[in-house]
Amino acid sequence: MATLDSNDKHDNHAPEAAGEFVSLRDHFLIAMPGLQDPIFSRSLTYICDHTAQGAMGIVVNQPMNLTLGDIFEQLELQDKAQQAGRAVLAGGPVNTERGFVLHRDSGAWESTMHIAPDVNLTASRDIVHAIANNTGPKSSLFALGYAGWSAGQLEEEISANSWLTIPADSSIIFDIPVEDRWAAAARQLGIDIHLMSATAGHA
Repeated sequence: MATLDSNDKHDNHAPEAAGEFVSLRDHFLIAMPGLQDPIFSRSLTYICDHTAQGAMGIVVNQPMNLTLGDIFEQLELQDKAQQAGRAVLAGGPVNTERGFVLHRDSGAWESTMHIAPDVNLTASRDIVHAIANNTGPKSSLFALGYAGWSAGQLEEEISANSWLTIPADSSIIFDIPVEDRWAAAARQLGIDIHLMSATAGHA
């Protein structure tokens, strides 16, 4: 359902604004403190694709009670990974049985979306095999599922002050501890997210 071809416009999230369309590809969505949705509360979502037909992103700060080692075991992969103890992330509520790897190095994987010079998204099993054998990308995160928006939905949520938006910084994805990513992204806007009210918006 969520193939990673450059022509794939995803049946989830994509926004259509009343004026000129502005893509939020390679941006962060920072959940406002008042967002009560249990999936997206205090979440930081990296937008991988965004067209007038919809948007697709990966939540990068919601760890699951699951490790990479558990994934390797489920896939019956020989586990040599130095990172087997790393937590798997809940990437979003769509296709939650499918794994997605955000990574810095491009590599030659079967199904990769090149999003930014130092951010790529791969959904093919070959990258998981490589990670299990310590031959995968040096910087990566593994998530199950993704977040999706239909045409205009994301724009409406931003207008409703559900999200702050900011151009993404890959160091927050790959170098900042999971529990600090939400606040770290907000600090790039010059704000302390913990002091914001749910009624203050920024698009």
